[in-house]
Amino acid sequence: MPRHAVDAALAPKVPAEAEALERLLVARHSCRAFQDRQVDRATIERILEMAQRTASWCNAQPWQLVVTSGAATERFRQAYLAFAAANPPNAPQPDHPFPREYRGMYRQRRLESGLALYRSVGVTRDDLAGRKRQEMENFHFFGAPHVAIVTSDEALGIYGAIDCGAWVANFMLAAQSLGVATIAQGALALHSSFVRQHFALSDERRVICGVSFGYEDTGHPANGFRTARAPLAQAVDWVDE
Repeated sequence: MPRHAVDAALAPKVPAEAEALERLLVARHSCRAFQDRQVDRATIERILEMAQRTASWCNAQPWQLVVTSGAATERFRQAYLAFAAANPPNAPQPDHPFPREYRGMYRQRRLESGLALYRSVGVTRDDLAGRKRQEMENFHFFGAPHVAIVTSDEALGIYGAIDCGAWVANFMLAAQSLGVATIAQGALALHSSFVRQHFALSDERRVICGVSFGYEDTGHPANGFRTARAPLAQAVDWVDE
């Protein structure tokens, strides 16, 4: 028997569940252009039920969602577009501080991602008007028919936010498994007080982010690029002894 055949025979069998998860992880991407057709309520509820299995500290399950559809999404879209246009982007008021800076490899990855997006939609680095239009797409929700606003309890602080981040990841994978595209948007927490007021949320709720979702417009150039992932050597230090 050839050596490669022996090696293959001795290699541990990859469970079907692992293969399915890997396919979802590879296929999922941030969708930046959506069709206008709605996702039916049963499908949305199925996604939410799967995401509800997310692990959380002390099983607190701090995530609370506002999920919009139809006219409610459009009202929120138009209101946020108007608010964002009237308020300078250099004066954000998020509930949790945004990164102080991106430096080193983090700055490089952010730059590469941004440039890839701009190239895909034909915006050059010196096209300030084009960059502004693309920036405002965040508050247009990229045309998505649905938005989930993710909030946590104020008293839980950063750990509530961490749990919500895990929920967002699972929500996006669950959606991918049902053919629904997503994009997690920190930009929708840029003006947290506005979001809280729009949805009449309690002052105790802290806006973590939004997730816009629906069916992908596969022909749109903004959906034609993919971001890279760093090799394990850049993310892991092995300690064996």
